[in-house]
Amino acid sequence: MENADAAAAEHSNKAMPAIMDLENMIRVPMSLHAVVRLNVPDAIWQDGANTPLSAAHILSHEHLDSCGERTYYPTEIGKTLVTDAEGLSYAPYVLQHHQDALVRAWPLVHEAVLDPTSEPFVKANGEGAYRCYGKKPEMNGLMQKAMSGVSVHFMRAILNSYDGIKGVKKLVDVGGSAGDCLRMILHKHS
Repeated sequence: MENADAAAAEHSNKAMPAIMDLENMIRVPMSLHAVVRLNVPDAIWQDGANTPLSAAHILSHEHLDSCGERTYYPTEIGKTLVTDAEGLSYAPYVLQHHQDALVRAWPLVHEAVLDPTSEPFVKANGEGAYRCYGKKPEMNGLMQKAMSGVSVHFMRAILNSYDGIKGVKKLVDVGGSAGDCLRMILHKHS
C-alpha cells in the first residue's frame, strides 16, 4: 500500500502543476490584450528604432537615459503587433478576440456540447455574432481591422509564391470581410 500511496503522491505532484498551468493559461492572452491596449509594441518600435525602453519610458513615450532600469524590445513575434506603413498589425486581432461579447460566450461552450442547437454567443448576448456586430460599429470596425491585419499578410505571401489565379476570368470574394484579399488579387492580375 505504501508504494501505491507514493505513486499516487508522485502523480499528484506532477498533475497538479500541469492543471494549474492549463487553468491559468488565460494570463497569456489577457496579458497580451493589456500590452496591445497600452500600445506597447508601437511605443517600443518607434518607426523602426527598436530601442530597448524601460516600462516608464514605454508608457510616457519619452527618451531618457537608462540607469540600470529593465528595458524591453519586441521580439519577432512582438513585431507582429507593431503597426506597419499601411496601418496594419495583428494588434486588432488580439483586441477583437477579447471583446466582452466574445469573452462572455466562452464559459458557455460546454452547453453547446450538451445541446448542439445551443449557440454560446447567442446565450451570452441574446443574439448571433453577425447581428451583434452589425448593430455595434465599434465592434464591426475592430473586426474589419483584425481581419485586414491577418489576411493582408497571408495574401501577400500567397501572391508572392502562387500564380494560379493568373488568367482567371471571374473571381468572387465569398469570404467578405473588408475585401482586402480581392483588392490585392485584382491589383496584381489586372
